[in-house]
Amino acid sequence: MARTLRLGVNIDHVATIRNARGGPHPDPVRAARLAAQAGADGITAHLREDRRHISDADIERLADEISLPLNLEMAATDEMAAIALRHRPHAACIVPEKREERTTEGGLDVVGNRKALRDLVARLGEAGIRVSLFIEPEARQLEAAVAVGAPVVELHTGAYCEAYFGDYGGSETQRELRRIVTAAAEAERLGLECHAGHGLTFDTVTPVAEIETIVELNIGHFLIGEAIFSGLDSAVKRMRALMDDARAARTA
Repeated sequence: MARTLRLGVNIDHVATIRNARGGPHPDPVRAARLAAQAGADGITAHLREDRRHISDADIERLADEISLPLNLEMAATDEMAAIALRHRPHAACIVPEKREERTTEGGLDVVGNRKALRDLVARLGEAGIRVSLFIEPEARQLEAAVAVGAPVVELHTGAYCEAYFGDYGGSETQRELRRIVTAAAEAERLGLECHAGHGLTFDTVTPVAEIETIVELNIGHFLIGEAIFSGLDSAVKRMRALMDDARAARTA
C-alpha cells in the first residue's frame, strides 16, 4: 500500500505581494484557507528576521485561525525560538537565513552547528513542537540531524530543480535526483521522517513524489505564481493530483 504523501503549501509570497503596496490585501490567511479547501495537508510560513513577507501578525492569525497544521520556517535565533514557543505551531523547520539572499540558497549546516541546534531542537521539542531541519541531501548532514535529536529532515530540492531547467531532464538532473533518492533512503534507515522542498513545479514534482521514503513536500513560490494565471484553488489541486498520481504509479 502506498504511503500517503502530504502537501504543505507555503503562503509567504502572498504576503510579498501585499507588502509591495502595503495594506491588508492580498491576505495570506485567506490564501491558507483556500489552499486547505483545495487539498493541502498543512500550511508553511517563513517568518524572516527582516520581515520581508510574513509578519508577526500573520503568524498569530495563522496559529489562531487555520485548521490545518502550521509549519513555521525559522532561523536558529533566540528571537525566533521565543516566537515559536509563544505560538506553539505544529512544526518548526529550522532553515539557514542570510539577510542579503532573495530566497533560501541552500541547506542548514547541521554538522558545523551541532551544539546550538541540539539546544534549540530540545527546547522546541519539549514544548510539543515537531522540529525539522532543512538540509542538503548529504549523508553527513543526515547523521548530524540524528545527533542533535531532530525527528524530521527536509531535503533541499533546489539544485535538482535548477538542473532540470538547465538541461531539461539530462544527466545533471539525474545526478541531482539520485542524491535526493539516496538521502531519502538513508534518512529512513536512520529513523528520520523525510520531507522535501524548494523550487518544485508541475514539471519537476513527479520524480520527487515517486520517492516512497519522502512523506511530505513543501511548495510555495511556484504555486503562488501559478495562481496569478489559474487561481490558487486550481494550482493546488493540480499539484495535489500530480503528487497523488506519481505515488500511485510508483506503487502500482
